[in-house]
Amino acid sequence: MSDRAATGWARPEMSSAAGFSVKATTPIHSGYVIDMVEAEMCDPDGGVHARDVVRHPGAVSILPLHDDGTVTLVRQYRVAPDGDLLEIPAGKADRNDEDPVELALRELAEEVGLAASSCVRLAGFYLSPGYSDEWHETFLATGLSEVPTEFDGVEERHMDLVRLDLTDAVEAVASGGIVDAKTIIALLAAERRGASARSA
Repeated sequence: MSDRAATGWARPEMSSAAGFSVKATTPIHSGYVIDMVEAEMCDPDGGVHARDVVRHPGAVSILPLHDDGTVTLVRQYRVAPDGDLLEIPAGKADRNDEDPVELALRELAEEVGLAASSCVRLAGFYLSPGYSDEWHETFLATGLSEVPTEFDGVEERHMDLVRLDLTDAVEAVASGGIVDAKTIIALLAAERRGASARSA
């Protein structure tokens, strides 16, 4: 059993029904957030192909749902698209044995100054499986109370908090106002829970 499985990560065991497999990997780059390798992929017909793969330690996000049916989001600059995105609080794992619930609750406190009496897993998913192994888990936080924030990084120090009705946030997904994948998944999953989301 992997460390992630032992500490509550729900990442599934993967296999290929068709017979694809990775024979070997060669490191290309080691960075602060991600590593990159060249994977030697074997196909079912015996062919061997090179594929660039991003290795990521995994991450979590958390949707804060208040008793009045509103949610707290952050408007934060992201360097890759070179602009602001409206998102839920999120963060990457720093250690292999880090519990995802504890990590999500820490991000909730650090980024938006909230603590939760309940934290329920909404979904787990690969963000970009065509080139990355990043596994992401998103949670729903309820029973919220205020705590001190502890910003980590210049982007967080300059971000804004945005509080919207859950229904309006879901509408922003449809209208293109929210384009961040983890946030879209969390909002739609929370909406699907209906009234039970507030009492989770």
